[in-house]
Amino acid sequence: MDPAYSLAASALLDALPEEIAVLGPDGSALAVNRAWRAHAGRHAAARSAEAHEGIEAVLAGAKARFETEYRLQTEEGERWFSICATPLDAEWRGAVVAHADITARRQSEAKLRIAAIAFDSPEGMMVTDAAGVILQVNQSFTRITGYTSAEVVGHKPCVLSSGRHDAEFYRAMWSAIGMHGRWQGEIWNRRKNGEVYPELLNIAAVRDAGGAVTHYVASLSDITLSKAASDEIKNLAFYDPLTHLPNRRMLVERLAQALPAAYTSGHCGALMLIDLDNFKTINETLGHSKGDMLLQQAAARLHACLRQGDTVARLGGDEFVVLIEGLSGQPREAAARSEALAAKLAAALNRPYTLGAHQCHSTPSIGITLFHAGLRQQPEELLMQADIAMYQAKEAGRNGMRFFDQSMQDSISERAQLERELRHAIDTQQFELYYQVQVDHLKHPLGAEALIRWIQPDGGAVSPARFIPLAEESGQILALGQWVLESACAQLRAWQSEPAMSELAVAVNVSARQFHQPDFCEQVRSVLRRYGVDPGLLKLELTEGVLLENMEDTIASMQALRELGVRFALDDFGTGYSSLQYLKRLPLDQLKIDQSFVRDLASDGNDQAIVRTIIAMARSLNLDVIAEGVETDAQCALLGQLGCQSYQGYLFGKPMPAPALPELIRSGFLSAI
Repeated sequence: MDPAYSLAASALLDALPEEIAVLGPDGSALAVNRAWRAHAGRHAAARSAEAHEGIEAVLAGAKARFETEYRLQTEEGERWFSICATPLDAEWRGAVVAHADITARRQSEAKLRIAAIAFDSPEGMMVTDAAGVILQVNQSFTRITGYTSAEVVGHKPCVLSSGRHDAEFYRAMWSAIGMHGRWQGEIWNRRKNGEVYPELLNIAAVRDAGGAVTHYVASLSDITLSKAASDEIKNLAFYDPLTHLPNRRMLVERLAQALPAAYTSGHCGALMLIDLDNFKTINETLGHSKGDMLLQQAAARLHACLRQGDTVARLGGDEFVVLIEGLSGQPREAAARSEALAAKLAAALNRPYTLGAHQCHSTPSIGITLFHAGLRQQPEELLMQADIAMYQAKEAGRNGMRFFDQSMQDSISERAQLERELRHAIDTQQFELYYQVQVDHLKHPLGAEALIRWIQPDGGAVSPARFIPLAEESGQILALGQWVLESACAQLRAWQSEPAMSELAVAVNVSARQFHQPDFCEQVRSVLRRYGVDPGLLKLELTEGVLLENMEDTIASMQALRELGVRFALDDFGTGYSSLQYLKRLPLDQLKIDQSFVRDLASDGNDQAIVRTIIAMARSLNLDVIAEGVETDAQCALLGQLGCQSYQGYLFGKPMPAPALPELIRSGFLSAI
């Protein structure tokens, strides 16, 4: 062979980047190039049985070509290679073997396969060029939007625009993509059929090695169902399901925003708490469905009276709250405008309600409190103030309005403090029974009324007019009443050893809550047995309110106690809704003429007529009569002339500690009057 030709051939092989070897008929290497020599080590690893057999087949003429790919673990990590054997000219009966590192191609192919799978994802996919022209979309895009690939390729994504977003929205979106390379958010798009739907959109910019944008890839998801669920959750969290008004949570949030705004602007705002006065009666008599109808109509009326931007919310039950902002910079003017609006709301709520076949009326009690820059308040504090004012409106007769002022708050705080002190007083037994003597027309003692007194550790006394109503409202009257009953019976027992006192009866006041306890009769029976007291010496004083509640149960309880020998007096007679219908059925022993009729008896003809009527009524029912609050001889004399023969009052003795009563009776003072 010409040496020059051989040298040229060798130079040509060395110039090729592939690893090349020329094999003779027996498989020996006749020539290899530089690339082959540089990687000779890995060729030995490539000599698998498959490669050996394939090359042998080519050399033998059994195969026209042999090619395979294989994986090899190298110092650089896992790599892929290809080996290809091709026969030489028939005169040579040899082969050319080419070996190459195909790792990069394999990785590219893997990426392409992954991209193809990703592109065929459940999410809609869209690829555009740098100018935003659509190049490719997937099947999910067609399913979501209704547009086929042929209908959108070559167009820009604005074909999907719903028109709900302004130019500023898109400017902000592309600004974020330019700055961060991507954007994600919710957007409203339009399907091919015209339906507008919510979509979660992700856009990412694709850049080349130089950093220039070459493409944009967008993924989109239809979030119609999830957004509907989210909206429903939001509605449940922030809106009342019955009236669709904001609930307490949303009201507090809006109030939390309104307060700083009022402080900044200097304009006053108002918070009104509205309670429907007789809603409970309507709800119970006509049914809850009619009650719900009334609440829905009331909500609509309130909403119709307000300006855009004002808030009406339902707290629950029959309570609504109205939040008004931007009234005036002057508190007096703001109060006047609030009062005018409250009157408008009241007039709307006073109109008749049509509830199916029924027409009903319901009046509101409205509590109002103002907030402005001069008062730094919290939402819950304002709600409490409006609530206090609303209850003041109710106590004033309902169907009215009241503004909150600090004196109301002071009164509530004082009441709370007194309630705590009352609870402590019961626990530490700071109470004492005083007794006020009761006499007949000859001034002979008949008995005494037991009157509770609260003597504090420092010697001060709390008026029963303050703590008895509080005990009633708080439920502490039960413990207090039980203590009074026990103490009175213990005192009756102690007086049994004193001749002057052994025949005297003791009257004990019993509250409605105490009397209507299921086991009250057993409580009385147990106390009488424990102290060994003659039941005939115990007289229970009840008010008309006790008797009118659950009439049949009341009569049964009174009959059971009457069988034990216990007597009953009707206290404060004439001040309530006295009725012969119940008087004739109740096992009473005595009527007490209230002191309000006795006070001006000597000078007031109306009081005289009332007392005369009470006495006549008592006689017709075979009941005794006793007058309380007797303070003068003139009152006593006139009562005697009218037919009342028993008295109680300062004329005969003030309420006094138990040891003082026997001394008064033994002193002869009563007979000297």
